[in-house]
Amino acid sequence: MEEKIMQIAVSVATVWTSNQSPRELDQPATSNPARISEWLMSMALSDLMDLHNANRVQTQLLFGEEVIVTGMEGEWASIIAPSQYSSKDSRGYPGWVPLGQLRDIKDAADVKKGMAVIQSKMALLHIEGMDSTIPICYQTALPFLGDSGETIMVQTPLGKGELHKEDVQLLKEGESLPEKSGEAICQAGERFLELSYLWGGVSSYGYDCSGFAYTMLKANGYVIARDAGDQAQGGREVKLNAIEPGDLLFFAYEEGKGPIHHVGIYHGDGRLLHSPKTGKSIESILLEGTIYEKELCCARRYHRNSGEQE
Repeated sequence: MEEKIMQIAVSVATVWTSNQSPRELDQPATSNPARISEWLMSMALSDLMDLHNANRVQTQLLFGEEVIVTGMEGEWASIIAPSQYSSKDSRGYPGWVPLGQLRDIKDAADVKKGMAVIQSKMALLHIEGMDSTIPICYQTALPFLGDSGETIMVQTPLGKGELHKEDVQLLKEGESLPEKSGEAICQAGERFLELSYLWGGVSSYGYDCSGFAYTMLKANGYVIARDAGDQAQGGREVKLNAIEPGDLLFFAYEEGKGPIHHVGIYHGDGRLLHSPKTGKSIESILLEGTIYEKELCCARRYHRNSGEQE
């Protein structure tokens, strides 16, 4: 088939390794609307661990994100997500999503005036002509159409929608989120303390370690790779005795000498802000005396604090 551009039409689309990866219990995550809370609550710890152990899930995408559809098989689409850089494909992160969670891109009825980026952990979106609202996550970005008093109008894959002003940051046409300090990256992450880890998670329903780092840096103006191994190749190298809040810390097997398996954000004062593993939640811990202290292998800096030179 000829490749085409489509949009994610559910609050969060889980990107699966193949169209055979989902289990029967994953139906809430593959439906439209996606019922992510129901899905997470229905899974035992062993079910959550199986997402990783059986290599079922690759990543997630947020409402309105564009994907390149490279093929179709039954009710499934093989896709590439340009918004998430990956060494797996030069164009973006590859995987599979249900066709029912995608929509063709429609031209906005009104002239787009910029972008509305969700700043709340979760916001409710009302679509014209629909009785119910759609919960959309932190960092979801939708074309801004205009102001309507206490609310704003946005273009969505499902039609024109309405959001509360307090939930969004408005960007002018062509404008990006401003680059902020390492401390601001930490502050963004602190909002999600105690949120449960989710393998492949890149939404405020749950993050994995690299999804957490990816999203907190994105929220502060820095677009980085999706996975920890790729993240460790970007930014600027920082000596471990010179790390600052907001730097990314990487951890490797074999006491730091083997392959990288984890990433977190340096929280200052010897602390690590991270999403650890299935069964645990986002936390800020002292590195000293932990397995992470032994496995720490390198640090990279993407942010640029005041006074730092190119």
